[in-house]
Amino acid sequence: MHRVHQSIRPEETNSNYGFSFPWWDRLFGTYMAKPKEDAQTMPIGIELFRQEGDSNLPKMLIQPFISGH
Repeated sequence: MHRVHQSIRPEETNSNYGFSFPWWDRLFGTYMAKPKEDAQTMPIGIELFRQEGDSNLPKMLIQPFISGH
């Protein structure tokens, strides 16, 4: 369920926030049962941070402060 939230598609990213408590998404209308693409092979992540090396700890710690996020 939470993998849909990790999608690169904005309409999917803006869904399934409550990975531990799915009833919140149903209550607030943000639940999405399936992504448009296969959940196992769909591209995930924020386009701005999809380069190799963007997932190391120092870069991940500054990502919230980078313009365009």
